[in-house]
Amino acid sequence: MRIPFITLALPALLMAAIPAQAPAQESAAPREGVHYARIPQGAWSIVAQVRAKPGKAAELREATLPLVASVRSDPKNLVYFLQEDRVEPGHFIFYEIFATREDFEAHNAMPYVQAWFAKLPELAEGGVEVMRMEVLGQSRP
Repeated sequence: MRIPFITLALPALLMAAIPAQAPAQESAAPREGVHYARIPQGAWSIVAQVRAKPGKAAELREATLPLVASVRSDPKNLVYFLQEDRVEPGHFIFYEIFATREDFEAHNAMPYVQAWFAKLPELAEGGVEVMRMEVLGQSRP
């Protein structure tokens, strides 16, 4: 009985194409980013939005993008995302988590945050709308 080549070769090709999982995981660099275990139950979360004045979307984006690196470098910041509406450019949403209200207030007092706020009257309609939230669903230590 003659067995077609494809029948024998396909499993071998598939096995060769699948990388070994254990060595790849051992050599992989640690992931950076959100570490959910660091976020305490009841953490201080902020969801905020700001909208650019007509014709000011690019300027507001340029003024706002540097906040990402600055805020994420703050050791008291646990999560920080800046997002822009794909349908309405110039509409920005911020998602931030700090362990406590005091940590968030200290963040807002930072010179780079105050400098950003000072630019808003020229660039944004109505300033920043802020919702102060509480993180739920985290396990307690």
